[in-house]
Amino acid sequence: MTEKAVIEVEGGKKIEVMFNPESYQLSQSASYSEKKIPGLDGPVSQFIAGETMTLDMTLYFDTYAPPTAEAGESGTSVAAKVGELTKLLKIDGSLHRPPSVSFCWGKLKFHGCVTSVKASYTMFLADGTPVRAKADVSFRSLLHADESRRQSPFESPDRTKVRVLHEGEQLWHYAWQEYGDVERWREIAIQNGITNPLDAEPGMTLTLPAL
Repeated sequence: MTEKAVIEVEGGKKIEVMFNPESYQLSQSASYSEKKIPGLDGPVSQFIAGETMTLDMTLYFDTYAPPTAEAGESGTSVAAKVGELTKLLKIDGSLHRPPSVSFCWGKLKFHGCVTSVKASYTMFLADGTPVRAKADVSFRSLLHADESRRQSPFESPDRTKVRVLHEGEQLWHYAWQEYGDVERWREIAIQNGITNPLDAEPGMTLTLPAL
């Protein structure tokens, strides 16, 4: 038996899709900035933050009933089905924000919120009732700060450390390794009495201050 995809809405409501999606797209990216460091030929790329993951798909709706010998064509409006999705974009009075959702289908369980619903109505009854539609739906993952820290913990630069400068390395290498910010090379220079970072030579013992 084919398992039906379902959207579980915060609060307990479940929206079962009429037809499982033909395909879906998962996307994730990261943000970087470029820092210009004295003495280098080009800028250094510095990681800023990971972007939230997105899930995109097209869902289909069809309530058309073909004509029979006893009656003409019929069908209920698919607008109500599409409306269940668009409601997920609106503020829930009890939450003071749109509800979070989980899209569940087989092994896929994507937790996040609905960020976009674009519906196209493609078939109508003689009286104009829409009976067939497709909706392009976008979800964006939700990740709380405390959960993110548990998944990707940083080593805390809260104590002074000592390092020996190796061949080919500059102060910004240690600033990046210890603090995650190449601009922190200035704090290292001040701590070690270095006025020009290019004067730092291999074999020099560096004190990395707690920040």
